[in-house]
Amino acid sequence: MTDKIETKSTTVESGAVTEKDTAIGAHNNTAVELSDGGIEEAERHLDVTEDDLLEAKELAANYSLDDLRDLMNRVLKLHGRDPNFPINIIREIQEFLKNEDVFANPEKHEDLINEMKIEAALITNNSPYAEVRAVVDNHDDPTTPVSTIRAWVIGIVLSVACAFVNIFFGIRLPAISVTSNVPQLLAFPLGKLCEKVLPDVGFTLFGVRHSLNPGPFNKKEHMLITIMASISIGGTYTSSIIWIQALPKFFNQPWAINFGYQTLIALSTNFIGYSLAGITRRFLVYPSFCVWPEALVTIALNASFHDDANPRVQGPLKTFWRMSRLRFFCIAGSLMFFYFWVPNTLFGALSYFTWMVWIAPDNKYLTMITGQLNGLGLNPIPTFDWNIATFFTDPLVIPFFSTFNMFIGMFFSMFVVMGIYFSNTWYTGYLPITSNSPWDHFGKRYNVTSVLDDRGIMDLEKYQKYSPPYLSAGSIVVYMFFFSVYTASITHAILYHRVEIGMGMKELWNTIRRRKNTEDERILDVHNRLMKAYKEVPEWWYAICLVFAVAVGIVGIVHYPTNTSPGTIFFGIALTLIFIVPTGIIYAMTGVQVSLNVLAEFIGGSWVEGNALAMCFFKTYGVITCLQAQAFAKDLKLAHYLKIPPRVTFFAQMVPTLATTFVAVGVLTYQIKIKDVCTPEAPFRFLCPGETSFFTAAVLWGTVGPKRLWGVGGQYNVTLLGFPLGVAIVLAFWALGEKFPNNPVLRKAHPVVMVFGAIHWAPYNISYMWAAVPPAALSWLYMRKRFLGWWSKYNFVLSAALSCGIALSAIIQFFAVAYGGHEVSWWGNDVVQSHCENAANPACRLKQLAKGEYFGPAPGTYNT
Repeated sequence: MTDKIETKSTTVESGAVTEKDTAIGAHNNTAVELSDGGIEEAERHLDVTEDDLLEAKELAANYSLDDLRDLMNRVLKLHGRDPNFPINIIREIQEFLKNEDVFANPEKHEDLINEMKIEAALITNNSPYAEVRAVVDNHDDPTTPVSTIRAWVIGIVLSVACAFVNIFFGIRLPAISVTSNVPQLLAFPLGKLCEKVLPDVGFTLFGVRHSLNPGPFNKKEHMLITIMASISIGGTYTSSIIWIQALPKFFNQPWAINFGYQTLIALSTNFIGYSLAGITRRFLVYPSFCVWPEALVTIALNASFHDDANPRVQGPLKTFWRMSRLRFFCIAGSLMFFYFWVPNTLFGALSYFTWMVWIAPDNKYLTMITGQLNGLGLNPIPTFDWNIATFFTDPLVIPFFSTFNMFIGMFFSMFVVMGIYFSNTWYTGYLPITSNSPWDHFGKRYNVTSVLDDRGIMDLEKYQKYSPPYLSAGSIVVYMFFFSVYTASITHAILYHRVEIGMGMKELWNTIRRRKNTEDERILDVHNRLMKAYKEVPEWWYAICLVFAVAVGIVGIVHYPTNTSPGTIFFGIALTLIFIVPTGIIYAMTGVQVSLNVLAEFIGGSWVEGNALAMCFFKTYGVITCLQAQAFAKDLKLAHYLKIPPRVTFFAQMVPTLATTFVAVGVLTYQIKIKDVCTPEAPFRFLCPGETSFFTAAVLWGTVGPKRLWGVGGQYNVTLLGFPLGVAIVLAFWALGEKFPNNPVLRKAHPVVMVFGAIHWAPYNISYMWAAVPPAALSWLYMRKRFLGWWSKYNFVLSAALSCGIALSAIIQFFAVAYGGHEVSWWGNDVVQSHCENAANPACRLKQLAKGEYFGPAPGTYNT
């Protein structure tokens, strides 16, 4: 060991860390020693595997006491209220920093100092989070081929193929979709085939040789293909606008199928979010606290194919596991592939296990409380279907505190739903308790075309003769807490993350002024240092993308008769700039993604009241811009973890998105000409359920408008109290956290995630959320605490295996059973939506109407 070490250097060799120029005293030259028993105890205490602990132990002796104090001050500043960071470590850091005797007489505090050094080594040479250490390698070889010919060909082919399947079958009932796990699975055998078949021939460009076969198919190529496919797999959001514009049953504007119009607005909406992603890197990618839980399962699946290491780990019941991750993945995925046939096709009652309803199926009160299709879902054993249990959150991937916070939010909001419904407030007793559809005053689904003229514009006379729309108790609560979650997100960012946001803004400002970024306040983990070997994407690349997206969007909106202002584009940009960092940090830390859907509809509908099409553009640009920016940031973190060059990632996003944009336009142009499409007589069951819902929302928000429902005199205007409620909830938890900073319950309480849990009611219920809690507790509270080695090796692989098994099984079942119109009819399937579990059964509602009777104000007296 040398006498002096440097911290500011970014060089990392063989895992060694260099520290700033500080003389190391006798204590600092002493290696960190742990006995065999101490190693086992330290593993549990520090939440670390033996391999990571031994590596950290070797590096820990490099820290001087002064450097250690400086580092831990910064750790406490950034992670003091981080719910993912172990509370016991935070307490020991506080004890270490407050005890001056530690620095005056270090020989008396050997154990505490050694533990702090090990934790410092984990933070700076790996990740402070066990879930990241479990799947992300803290070493890199910059010479590994990434942007290879075979990776680009496979990536683009899979992107186009998967996008085609999702788009083509997206209008079918039920739809068929391909998740990002499927192209990740397909890419491995295709890559290996190229490795074996293709010759090593190529060309040299700008000093870099590009070969058809540069060697073994590696994990970086594999992840690059996954990123290509995942970002472009869903098609274009504007397709829904084209459907409701062009079809006679909706707005009947056949000019909307024009190729130029479709292409311009699709390109604009597809690229505008990416263009804003450049600013997110400093806030959502570089910081180590931005874990991105969903990215970890993708990396785990990647590692199962490419990781040769196969350490023996201890499991439950004193067992030891030597099974490789790949074999474990194949076995678990195969078992789920076959099992999913049971709840999905053969025995549907296992999906919706409403055993209490079956006791008295015509008891409406029992169904209201315990029913899963037409009730609140209070059921301790709600399902045996993993697809239901992971509907809102993947309990093996998302941290337990996130899952449980969502459950708590949904549980307490349930009493609000009950209070509204059983008191018949806003006439909700005449409607199903958790429906997400609008209803008329006869208790029937709202017929939006009854209030439109021939141009698709609001006709007040028809509106006054018909009915205002009414919402179920579940929908009312959803809207109120949607209002809350927006103000809660911004308040939470200011109170909890102002330090990190301030550092990001400082770095952004330094970049704009072309100054060297100062990172003294940011703790660079090993992944940040390793990524410095690659060139970053300059800001002007993103600026060009933004200018292009805005320009083609303006041309598409102005040149064609959309009756929409190009200001909608700038509205979407402004909304994203306000919310991208607050909601992005929440998404990156908790796995909970807050959509701006309701806020965009609310603002857009108020601004262009009476113009449903204009509201659709407001909604599109307001929602998709932020969602794309977050998706791009998540993939940037994937590339960050796998050490894929940022410039390669940039083009891996752009090129497939461009290709799939034209796929979406082509598929829609073909499908929209199919006879009887989107009607009950449509072939192949192309009934367009999503497009019909999109049209209903367009009319409800754009034609009827939020002013009639939430404005002065509107029947639901009291729910606007959700806006200040969101601020109040966060302030209350923040104040409690300040008063009781070491309370473990308050550290794990996330007010925004709780509020987010309350928006999941209509048409769903608490059974979907509760189903995720037991497996989350088993994974994160039991297996992770007791068998960290097993959990680190298999947990995320198990999640990927179960998801892939379901995805592949669903595809096979679709073509083998549903596509041909076959059904398995027996009690186990027929009971699912029968008796009072059928929402269309008016006899099972709280209140009934006599024939010809209606509820609410008389026609001609509605709020305008």
